[in-house]
Order: sequence, then C-alpha cells, then structure tokens
Amino acid sequence: MIDSPTLTLETAASKFAALGSEQRLQVLHTMVRAGPDGLSIGELGERTGITGSTLTHHLKILSAAGLVKQEKKGRSTICAGADYAEVEALSEYLLRQCCADCDQPDKDHRHG
Repeated sequence: MIDSPTLTLETAASKFAALGSEQRLQVLHTMVRAGPDGLSIGELGERTGITGSTLTHHLKILSAAGLVKQEKKGRSTICAGADYAEVEALSEYLLRQCCADCDQPDKDHRHG
C-alpha cells in the first residue's frame, strides 16, 4: 500500500497514465463496482465488452501501475480486482492539496 503523502509526482503520473485509455478506465471502474472479491476474467469481459488479448493487455497495464490485483492459477488469470488502497491513494494525491492556495481559511468546501 502506498501512503498518499509519499506518493511522488512521478508515481502518480505513471498511475494516471495507465488510466489514459477509455477501456482501461472502464475496466477499473467495473472492478471497483464489483467489490473486493473482484471478477473472473470471463465475467469482467462480459461486463465491459472487452475480451481476449485486448482485455489481457489492459489488465497488464493496470496491474503494472498497481491499480489492479490479479490472481493466477497456472498460466491463467482467474480473478482480477481493484486495489482499493492504490485507487484511494491516487485520489488522495489529487485532493490532499485541495484549496491550499485559496484565500478562504475554511477549506472544507472542497468536498461539497
């Protein structure tokens, strides 16, 4: 798990770059919605409409960025799920400095 205060600009940029595809963002969004148990690759393909080598390619990129966990059995990937801690750290990276340069002393409006 990455503690968001230590998430560097370079690491955050790498993670955001992995989300720079509509299909990869759709895959991650689908896995976040599925919950912590994740989805089988077949079910993920059905829900997203992305299958085969294209889905495998997108999962590889999301996994390398640390946003997806994959469970392998032999040579096959049987389950994939969002790495919630990483997704949360990436979100926190954006929001951590929210309104830091505002003239208003009350910065709680950032979430409303």
